[in-house]
Formats: sequence, C-alpha cells, structure tokens
Amino acid sequence: MELEKNNYINSLFEFYEPLLTKKQANYIELYYADDYSLGEIAEEYNVSRQAVYDNIRRSEKILQAYEDKLNLYHSFVDRNDKLDQIQSYVEQNYSKDEKLNSMISNLETTEEQ
Repeated sequence: MELEKNNYINSLFEFYEPLLTKKQANYIELYYADDYSLGEIAEEYNVSRQAVYDNIRRSEKILQAYEDKLNLYHSFVDRNDKLDQIQSYVEQNYSKDEKLNSMISNLETTEEQ
C-alpha cells in the first residue's frame, strides 16, 4: 500500500509540480522521490519535523485536488493502456505492416514527451 501511494504521489508530482510552491515541490521531491526522512528534510530547512509533515500532507491534498479537477494523470494512464492494447493487436495481426507499426511507434514517442 505504501509503495503504491509513493508511486501515485510521484506520478501526480510529475504532472502538477509547476503548480506547487517551490517549498512544497522541494519537500515532496525530497520525501517521495529522494526518500528523505521527515527529520532529514527538517534539518536541511531548519524547521520542525511537524512543519515538514504538515507541508507534505497539505501538498498531497493539493496534488490530489488538481488531479480531481484536471484528471491529467488518469487520462494519461488510460491513453497508455489503450495504446498498449492497439500495439498488441497490431503485433498479433499486422506485424509485417511497416507503416502501421511506424505510426504506432510515433504515437508512443508522442505520449512519452
């Protein structure tokens, strides 16, 4: 469960980082991406562990609120799932169609950017 939450918050962070304040972004990145403890972040910013904890929890709620309104992450996941299904179908049924395979490769490249 904890690993799933970490992955989810990291994913939301990738989409919505520019909408966070610099401090919120720094705390989230250190805690979730760089695996810093609350104490390590508190020491680095010369604040209490409770202040770091409160900021991280508030930032998580903000990220979730952005996702609830904009739905960018879930749309991205849904598009990638559909693209995987199309790719699998093409590989099974049209593996020799170079143009079709090229078009799907271009879609994958576009999605990653």
